[in-house]
Amino acid sequence: MICRVCDSLRLDPVIDLGQQPWCNHFLRQEEIGKEPFYPLKVVHCADCETAQLDFTVPKETMFGDHTYLSGVTRSLSQHFEQVAHEVNQRFFSQHSDKTVLDIGSNDGTQLKHYQKLGWKVLGVESSKGTAQRALEQGVPTRNVFFNQTNAQGLGGPFQVINASGVFFHLEELHSVADGIRSCLAPDGVFLVQFLYMQKIVENGAFDQIYHEHLLYYNLKTLERLLQRHGLTCFDAYLAPIHGGSMMAFVQHREGPHPSTGREKAILAEEGRKGSNRKDWYLNFAQRIARMKHENIEILGERKSRGKRIYGMGAPVKGNTLLNYFQIGPDIIDCLVEKNELRRNLFSPGMHIPIRMENEIETAPDVYYVLAWNFKHEILKNHADLLARGVEFLFPVDTDLVA
Repeated sequence: MICRVCDSLRLDPVIDLGQQPWCNHFLRQEEIGKEPFYPLKVVHCADCETAQLDFTVPKETMFGDHTYLSGVTRSLSQHFEQVAHEVNQRFFSQHSDKTVLDIGSNDGTQLKHYQKLGWKVLGVESSKGTAQRALEQGVPTRNVFFNQTNAQGLGGPFQVINASGVFFHLEELHSVADGIRSCLAPDGVFLVQFLYMQKIVENGAFDQIYHEHLLYYNLKTLERLLQRHGLTCFDAYLAPIHGGSMMAFVQHREGPHPSTGREKAILAEEGRKGSNRKDWYLNFAQRIARMKHENIEILGERKSRGKRIYGMGAPVKGNTLLNYFQIGPDIIDCLVEKNELRRNLFSPGMHIPIRMENEIETAPDVYYVLAWNFKHEILKNHADLLARGVEFLFPVDTDLVA
């Protein structure tokens, strides 16, 4: 393997989460026990310092059709609304004909907020069923994989290109980056919203490592990739969504937008903390092993006292945690979910049944919260259960959540 960003051959193993199933492949009853497993290992590039997976599950397997929907969670929709207003007001409030392209547009939740502000929108979404949902809700969407070839037929240039939670998924990384550069207007803004690896480590959020996430950027490593493709970051800040997402504002290398200085401050902080160094990740691997021991001990103690335990949420990342911790239906009776696309399915690997939240008649004694990144929303929505003494356990607990 060569480095996904800089083509270096100097890749060092740092984190090994074992053999795991593709975690977005929720199973039908007849599929249980037949799902394939793949290595889930993070390596560190000694040259550009990018953390990345050393194995690629084909994009057609992972993104041809899946069950994730952006619109299910109120906090995420609210975040997308704030993003649209910020971009519109900061950069293009005086423009009359405004166009935005969303790469990995999912069910169109982000683009709907741009539509309300009068923008002409276009989504590119590889998941067939998800793209169809967007179209049915009035969001123009192309059901293709975005890359340099497909970019030519999208009708750009676009004032704004958005990539929310997708820029670290890319098997065709350099083709996508070239496609973005060719579609971006000369004064355009490319907004990259990505899980921030420094915050993943600080939070202990190892469950955000899974096969869909091929790359784990800090701002320094993202900038290394951008520079290779004639792009550069001129502003950045950390948003609370998903436990700490970096909002990076990118333009052409000779673009008109002045640096705010915030991106320079973040780069300086990464340097002070050493969050791009190999030993940063090796220390994280040791911490992950301790978390496994601690969580199994806590759940085992509750189970020994006869407590009934349900999982709160069936997020994709939760399957990394369940499979690495080896937590199955002998410990957690079911996963409680809002997303109707996961009705009557089972978690890959551990085979925990999924039940719809509105069909739970009797609350458990304990909720083990896999959707920990929406902690505040979950606790607010279930204040009545808290008052009745239901315990909510968070395997990853951070204040930087939605």
